[in-house]
Amino acid sequence: MVAALGLQQRPPSRAPATKADLLQMIQRLHGVQIDTIHVVARSPYLVLWSRLSAYPQRWLDELLAEGALFEYWARAASFLPIEEYPLYRRLMLNRLTWHENRWRPWMREHAELVNQLLAHIREHGPARSAEFARAGGPQGGWWNWTDEKTALDGLWMRGDLMVAHRQQFQRVYDLRERVLPEWDDAQTPELEAVYDTFALNTVKALGVTKAAWVADYFGLSKKVAQQAIERLAQRGQLHTVQVEGWEAPGYFHPDHREAIEAAANGQIPVSRTTLLSPFDPLLWDRTRAQELFNFAYRIECYTPAPKRIYGYFTLPILHNNALIGRLDPKAHRKEGVFEVKALHLEPDVVVDDTLVAEVRSALRACAAWHETPRVIVRPATEPGLAERLSG
Repeated sequence: MVAALGLQQRPPSRAPATKADLLQMIQRLHGVQIDTIHVVARSPYLVLWSRLSAYPQRWLDELLAEGALFEYWARAASFLPIEEYPLYRRLMLNRLTWHENRWRPWMREHAELVNQLLAHIREHGPARSAEFARAGGPQGGWWNWTDEKTALDGLWMRGDLMVAHRQQFQRVYDLRERVLPEWDDAQTPELEAVYDTFALNTVKALGVTKAAWVADYFGLSKKVAQQAIERLAQRGQLHTVQVEGWEAPGYFHPDHREAIEAAANGQIPVSRTTLLSPFDPLLWDRTRAQELFNFAYRIECYTPAPKRIYGYFTLPILHNNALIGRLDPKAHRKEGVFEVKALHLEPDVVVDDTLVAEVRSALRACAAWHETPRVIVRPATEPGLAERLSG
């Protein structure tokens, strides 16, 4: 799974990542989840850094503007490879999109506003929701900001609008026919084929997986995912393998057969030592992270400060194929300081020179990428560890 998700060790001599590498990684993962929290790099940028090391963050924005990516709702709002647009278009046409039961009644009730917005973008071109906000509340301006933003989101979910690009990380919406002028709905696959492709892509992305872990990757229902797995297995598009400690079989994609056979012979890839976003594909399914890595994770930014255990926005630490702990970071860009407010290792982790050196290196690499080269580590769970990692 580590190797399939692009988190294995990279050769020291490997050249720096290119923009093409960035796109290929997104295609490999079948998307990166979007989150706006910015105490360090926003999640989609951090997910790619964990795999590719330093790269210009503008590349992700450029790939969206160039049409190599599009934004839509997978398991959450995500940057997705444009090649997979037909899958999501079928969900739009069948009205099977996220919270469809909420969007449809609201859009009907606010049809006049929805039509006004659509007409405005058709006549005046791409727009951000902020362009319609009222500076002083309900007086003056265009429409109520909340309703306007909800209408734009509804038009995006329905497929009438797409995100043409982002401006200071704000969505810029435009008509679908202007973003994808060559698109024809006749190209859209049938629903069963869509579900089969989602399941097949999930298993390939995860390397080896239990059937129970498949639904979460694209936000499918468990019933839909199980039916797709059974169809794919019957056709020989998915294979099974026995995994020590699992009662149920593991599923894998035929492209991974060689890697599976090597792993069975003890040749298991070793992970990089790196920091992970809370929304990294390796652990966004919290149940899978618990079962596979014995790592319980909950993001605490929505938890009142006095009730937090680990910190506001902790980043899990991947080392030697294990999630060994988490740290609570803050990039102080003006001061050039990368602060680790707290670092917590898992109870059974043995702190040796190799672990210290590799975690220290990962911290420095992340700090350098943020242009905050000075690393300061506050209290850590192991005596003396903070001092060994700071500098």
